[in-house]
Formats: sequence, C-alpha cells, structure tokens
Amino acid sequence: MNKRRCANVCLLAAALTGALGGCNYKAHHQQSANDYGSRTANDPKMSGVRAYSHVVTDPRAHDNRYFEYSSALSYRLSNVPGVSSAIVMLTDKNAYVGITTDQTATGIRSHGGLRTREQDNTGTTEGVYNVDTGSNSWDLTKIVTPYNSSFSHKDISDLSTEFRQTLANEVRKMAPNVSGVHISANMEYMNQLLGYAKASWDGQPLAPLTPSFNKLAKYMFAAGDEVPIPVKEPTARGGSMNGTANR
Repeated sequence: MNKRRCANVCLLAAALTGALGGCNYKAHHQQSANDYGSRTANDPKMSGVRAYSHVVTDPRAHDNRYFEYSSALSYRLSNVPGVSSAIVMLTDKNAYVGITTDQTATGIRSHGGLRTREQDNTGTTEGVYNVDTGSNSWDLTKIVTPYNSSFSHKDISDLSTEFRQTLANEVRKMAPNVSGVHISANMEYMNQLLGYAKASWDGQPLAPLTPSFNKLAKYMFAAGDEVPIPVKEPTARGGSMNGTANR
C-alpha cells in the first residue's frame, strides 16, 4: 500500500470513529434523564401507555370528594431533571401536579423559543427584582412570578409529551391507584396550589376547601368557566391577607 492510500485509509478510519462516537453520544443523550426532546421510538421514557391525562370535556372527572397535599410526591418530582419545584395534590381518584421548570434538562417545552418565555430574569444582573420598575420587592406569597423566578408555561400543551410522561410515571409509581394524572406549569395554577399546600402545612382542615380546589381543577383541566379564587393566607395574628406581601 503506497503512502497516499495509507493516509486516505487512516483519514477514513478516523472519520468513521468520530462519526460513531458522535452517534453514540447523541443516542446516550437522547436516552438520558436530562433530555425530553428526542421522543424516539426506542426512548425508554416513552415506553408503555400514556401515563398523563389530557384536558377532558367532562367536568365531573374533577368532582373530587377530598384532596390532600403529598409531601412525598412533591419532593420526588422536585428532583426530576428539569423541575425546579413541584406541588402534588392527591384526591380520591386523581393526582394534580404543579411544577416550575429550570434549565437542568433539554426538550422540556414542546415548541417555541425565547419569545415564549414568561419570565424575565435579567434583573439578576442588574441587582434588582423587577427590571422594568427597578423594584427590589417581590410577592412572598407566590412561588413563581414574572421576574427572577423559575420558569412557568401557560398551556398544558407547552410541556413536551416526554416530559409529562416522565412526571406521570413517577406519580404512578408512588400512587398506582390514581385514575388521572393532571400536570401543568401554569403560573396562576402553581401559585394557587401553593395556597392549598400552605393550608396543609399550617394544619388547617382541607375539607372546607375541597369545592374551591375542584373549581381550580375544572378550570385548568376541563376548560371550566368559573374562575377560581386564590386561598387566603392566615396572618401571624390569626387574620387573613389578600395575597400581597408587605412591601
């Protein structure tokens, strides 16, 4: 073999090795826990039947007899790649999941680019909370806001199917008897779930709040017409406040 042919063979071998290495890396990333965008046929995260619930037209699907905050599921989902925080409520038949997201995973969103982002976090570089007003104050009653916050996503369909499947599978591992697993990263939904979670943390009975919780569930997941009202939080003196922290 002459020197030129030998050199060509070596270059071809190197190219093939690099290509195979690139393919192996791509396949490894697509099947990793930090990627929800591939949605390939052999991705283990999409194996099995659909675990999450779509929006239903029958509001009776959300006529829950009771609900409770699940600290175990909330903690478990908050540790899923791509999730910044999670609040999970269990009822006699359903699981309701509220999340905010971060940048620890790819493919979380089903579509869109920078224009679809709901948060403006540029204030972190300016040393302020609200970059539009220059204010350093924020609403302490909310878990997600439009500024310097983890990310929210308005519509249920804004979250990729693979991401929702992963979250729902985790829920069903710990709560196998639930009928529906309803997931949203909507800002107002997440903030209202926080109100119910705080009521649970404070030891308040949740039974009186069940009708308002069902109204929230129907509004989010059954296109309900009644707008849910946020839960009022108790003050340190035993009164209530209208949901705005002292500035």
